[in-house]
Amino acid sequence: MARRIDYFDDPTAPAVNSMVPSVNVVVSDDSGRILLIRRTDNGNWAVPGGAIDLGESMIDAAVRETCEESGIDCEITGLIGIFTDPRHVIHYTSNDEVRQEFSIVLVGRAVGGEPTASSESSEVCWVEVARLPKLQMDRSMRLRLVQYERYLASGHQHLG
Repeated sequence: MARRIDYFDDPTAPAVNSMVPSVNVVVSDDSGRILLIRRTDNGNWAVPGGAIDLGESMIDAAVRETCEESGIDCEITGLIGIFTDPRHVIHYTSNDEVRQEFSIVLVGRAVGGEPTASSESSEVCWVEVARLPKLQMDRSMRLRLVQYERYLASGHQHLG
């Protein structure tokens, strides 16, 4: 089975051979819960996201990836940040691609659909923000969610 292995500041990580712009979306519902998927390639919880395809806008990629991985249609409402830490290396064993992190993290609100698993997600669910620290996830995903909490604390609101 193809796997995704995340390394952080690890001298044993394989050498980087690519950098692919990608998006992640922290989608909330009307109750302020966060949409999470359980990744099939490593079993970790994450917000939806993926690579921006050639000829595709960042927003279009964000909406497409969210729907493909979760079954939820969303509208993009804000920007959390850009994560490009060269110490975070992602190894995809299916093709031996080793990426340096490059992720634009957006905020979205659900506008339709139903949580539905896919080939990339074994589970999809809405999660209370208070439960996030208890879930198994990669360090970089946790940082994205901490940044989302700061985004909310700075006066931005759930727009559900």
